[in-house]
Amino acid sequence: MSSGLLLYTSPTPNGHKVSVFLEELKAAYGTQYDVEKIDISKNTQKEPWFIKLNPNGRIPVLVDRNRNNFNVFESAAILLYLQQHYDKENKFAFDRDADPDNYSEMLQWIFFAHGGVGPMQGQAHHFHRYAPEDIPYGKKRYTDETKRLYGVLEIRLQDRDYLAGPGRGVYSLADLNVVPWIRYHKNATIETLDEWPRLKDWFTRVVGRPQFQAGINVP
Repeated sequence: MSSGLLLYTSPTPNGHKVSVFLEELKAAYGTQYDVEKIDISKNTQKEPWFIKLNPNGRIPVLVDRNRNNFNVFESAAILLYLQQHYDKENKFAFDRDADPDNYSEMLQWIFFAHGGVGPMQGQAHHFHRYAPEDIPYGKKRYTDETKRLYGVLEIRLQDRDYLAGPGRGVYSLADLNVVPWIRYHKNATIETLDEWPRLKDWFTRVVGRPQFQAGINVP
């Protein structure tokens, strides 16, 4: 029997964001989901049937069969959608009405990653691994910017365990939205995280969660 949620995805940082969160929801609430792997090496995500789901032709895409097959694209938007509809106890976020400041703080770090770490590190990956010609400027530009953004996270994590929330912070979407990108730091020729010890501790803490490990093995 199929579940209400269907995830179209591929083993990329953006795909792993969503599969990790779905594994968190499964552990917390018993939320079930189905997965269809998209072979991006064959440009399956550019086929007409997929473009109907996401005109941008990118994974991941979530189809919620519990809600009239409503579909959501963009990884951070999918996280926020799932939290709104399936995290009723706010185990992975903050109540936007009762706790608006911490909710806003979480959003700030989600958008920091979505507009910064992901695009910049993604470009670093491209110039180092996939560009058809060697372009030293592109390599340096995007690797340096990725390192700068890691430095921002290092500053934030001073005396904190997680990016958002009171005190030392609370594990939330803010964390799981960016850690899947940092997991691929070597693709940007950042061989270790030793330059950022607080970030490294936080990274180790998040990836050590059983749900994280389950999520990065989907599909």
